[in-house]
Amino acid sequence: MQYRTHTCGELTEQNIWQEIKLAGWVHSKRDHWGLIFIDLRDRYWITQVVFDPAHDQANFDIADTLKNEYVITIHGKVSQRPDWLENPNISTGKIEIVWNFIKVISKANVLPFQVDEYADEVGEDIRLKYRYIDLRRESLKENILFRSKFIHFLHKWFQKEGFVEIQTPILTGSSPEWARDFLVPSRLNKWKFYALPQAPQQYKQLIMIWGFDKYYQIAPCFRDEDARADRSPGEFYQLDVETSFMTQDEFHNYMEPLFYELVKEFAPQKRIPWDNFPKIKWADAMEQYGSDKPDLRFGMKIQNVSEIFKNTEFSVFKSVLEDPKWAIKTIKLEWKSLSRKELDDLNAFAVEKWAKWLAYIIWEEAWPRSPIIKFFSEKEINELKEKTWCKTWDILFFSAWDSRKGSEILGAVRLKLRDIFNLADKNIMAFAWIVDFPFCEWDEENDKWEFSHNPFSMPQCTVEDFDKVDPASIVAYQYDIICNGYELSSWAVRNYDPEILLKAFGMCGYDEEVVKKSFPALYEAFQYGSPPHCGFAPGIDRIMMLLRDEPNIRWVIAFPKNGKAQDLLMNAPGEVDPKLLRDLGIEIKANKPK
Repeated sequence: MQYRTHTCGELTEQNIWQEIKLAGWVHSKRDHWGLIFIDLRDRYWITQVVFDPAHDQANFDIADTLKNEYVITIHGKVSQRPDWLENPNISTGKIEIVWNFIKVISKANVLPFQVDEYADEVGEDIRLKYRYIDLRRESLKENILFRSKFIHFLHKWFQKEGFVEIQTPILTGSSPEWARDFLVPSRLNKWKFYALPQAPQQYKQLIMIWGFDKYYQIAPCFRDEDARADRSPGEFYQLDVETSFMTQDEFHNYMEPLFYELVKEFAPQKRIPWDNFPKIKWADAMEQYGSDKPDLRFGMKIQNVSEIFKNTEFSVFKSVLEDPKWAIKTIKLEWKSLSRKELDDLNAFAVEKWAKWLAYIIWEEAWPRSPIIKFFSEKEINELKEKTWCKTWDILFFSAWDSRKGSEILGAVRLKLRDIFNLADKNIMAFAWIVDFPFCEWDEENDKWEFSHNPFSMPQCTVEDFDKVDPASIVAYQYDIICNGYELSSWAVRNYDPEILLKAFGMCGYDEEVVKKSFPALYEAFQYGSPPHCGFAPGIDRIMMLLRDEPNIRWVIAFPKNGKAQDLLMNAPGEVDPKLLRDLGIEIKANKPK
């Protein structure tokens, strides 16, 4: 072999006295005792190479010119390291290479940042602009290798279960689904546009109508939406799954073993704390946690204590309870201490989350302490303590506001306290299903009912019910799978009945013509025999982020975009040649921002 016979991670004591060739990057260079020591790195690990001028002055002089990240090849002999120079932290730590020949394959300019653990302190945009350098670091390299193994595992699991992998189109039609579409103009069909798929939603339903009862793919998805720590803007990959002839519960039971196996295989230090994933109704999740993706690794459920204060003389609580949609709610922090500044900071945090203020009671040994305790009767204090099971040094936090908003505020405070006191065990993966989402919600701005999530979800009602019941009371066979405060997938049992589909769209102000125009293939396919079907589509990147304990989704993606959906490596989005626009029949008339 011209460049290498071995990688930089495989040589051990078993190879001593062998003649070998290695190639890779200069990771570091050290001068000691008139010798030069090079740590040579490839993706497999590091091997030490020793250069002695007494052995060959010409090659020693070449070694003396080496700088970090030069790419070189060396020929030499494997030798035993002296005992006092062994490195127990690496697999090649008991050997070194005494060179016979060295060649510089390519040189490297001074790097914008070093390939070491301190690169985490470098600005994100710099790291993304020079992503090919950042990926040389051990932590990111391991993430990308992890990703490859993870996806391979998924393919094996679904193939074993009899699923058929089918690739759906990237260029498709625009349709009103979730986020904004990315549009692609057509040159051959002037003034018309493709859309990049937000998800293979309609295609996989058509596959079910086709008769394939188990479909999956690792699907690229494109959504023009804002970035978050757990969301990659622009594009991402999801595990897209659809099945026929399964109920909601049957599908959940079928998919849960996959997640147990994923944790066992890729994060054996972590555990799932239950044998079956809990099922929590959406309304209960919002009431008890203030979120439809609660972190279940710790308690601190929200409690409604309005009944205790129904006859209160405390004017603030009294005025709140005059409105039946408002409530007094509380969460309990057990056996913890907060300074006055920390309490003030929590109040400021709650105010940022739309609260007017965040009241509290500290249950001290003699008597509870609080700015509002003087307004409570002894009966109210005792009932409050009994209902919340408060003990000495527990702290209650209160919200007195609109019931929904009150839960959301206390839910945010709950997570804030989690972070302050490290209440959540990072080695627990608390999966759960959130079920029974509202089918629709009232849109105040447009004065109409609108789908609360997905128009393709099957409502839990009959055709006749649409004309009899309050739309707000209709729930859907819709479910999210969540873990540790993150939504992994939001999906549903599909609406496959054209009559129910039209009723559902009609309730939200869309007539049959709009449905036909928006979803022509799917609506027509429903007329030719559609099986009941359901599925989900967990985000690949988000699952890996949790398994790897990464704080940001971008560090498990090879070439991510920044928070502004920019690819700094490829300078995209960017301007294009005006000729390309003319070929597409596009003229940009708006003035460019200065």
